Amino acid sequence: MLTSLKAPHEKRGNSIKDHRISISLAICLLLLSIFSLFVGVIDLNLGALFGGNLEQLKILLVSRLPRLLAILCTGVGMSVAGLIMQQLCMNKFVSPTTGATISSAQFGILLALLFMPNSTLWGRALFAFAAAILGTWIFVWFIQRITFKDVVMVPLVGIMFGNVISGATNFLAYKFEMTQALSTWLVGHFSLVLRGRYELVYLVVPLVVIAFIFANHFNIVGMGKDFSKNLGVHYNFVLFMGLTIAAVITASVVVVVGSISYIGLIVPNVMAMFKGDKIRGTLMDTALFGALFVLVCDMLGRVVIAPYELPIELIVGILGSLLFIGLLFYRLRHGRKAIRLKGPTFGCGAAVPDLEGGERGC
Repeated sequence: MLTSLKAPHEKRGNSIKDHRISISLAICLLLLSIFSLFVGVIDLNLGALFGGNLEQLKILLVSRLPRLLAILCTGVGMSVAGLIMQQLCMNKFVSPTTGATISSAQFGILLALLFMPNSTLWGRALFAFAAAILGTWIFVWFIQRITFKDVVMVPLVGIMFGNVISGATNFLAYKFEMTQALSTWLVGHFSLVLRGRYELVYLVVPLVVIAFIFANHFNIVGMGKDFSKNLGVHYNFVLFMGLTIAAVITASVVVVVGSISYIGLIVPNVMAMFKGDKIRGTLMDTALFGALFVLVCDMLGRVVIAPYELPIELIVGILGSLLFIGLLFYRLRHGRKAIRLKGPTFGCGAAVPDLEGGERGC
């Protein structure tokens, strides 16, 4: 049997083709990140910055740079959290929004305000972490006991469960006159992100690294309990770890920024349409596209009605809804067919997205 060998330059060419989406996203993200530092009510001047103007440097280091870092961490974190939940729940419409994770984190923040009114940001975060983990696990417990697992049934259960939690949160907020205090975390925005008030969101970085390390385990667990046992993967442990990572990422973003919907739902689905369903192959691109999407939405919110600013939750909601509707129409027309770019086809293990949570792979 003859074996064809590729020359080194051909291998390098194929490698570049395989990573062209990642390279394009990284370049766009870098350029827009630099440009975003100069978007705001107060103009920043390069000459003044390099000349050591203290006022300009203060604006850059205290406001603009922390805001940019928070935006990047938020986009990366929420996108990766959504990707993990979709993989583990075997449903492409599960996310921190439709899985009651965001609602649970908000409920935890309210409990912190009620029982520890003078708590620090980290104190509220502990309540949010615990509530988000518990709420996400209850949601998974629900869907594991659903006999008829239709593609729409699973997210509907999450939405209803999240509405119950949100109703309880609003009831307690009205009862104890905490509505104004809680409003900061009900609508996501970056206008209050300053140095010393956003560092909690840095938790996203190590958690995303852990998610990348265990990406193959998440892929195996997403194929089912029996399949995981046959390959020697501890199903319950990996499931608990993955959901905990997603919940903590979501809670850390909610505590710092507030509620931002759709990111964890839209971004992983869009990237899966181009890159397939293998989590290790899409994780990096999902993180990059998530950061880029949030950054673009934030910049739009700052320039649409300048000098005033629209909450990013509003911009993400509008763009996310349009993308989601387009995604639904695409699924209705093409089913599981993925968007193929010119070049090599996806190999074994990089199957197209499976909306119905069926087995993946070859």
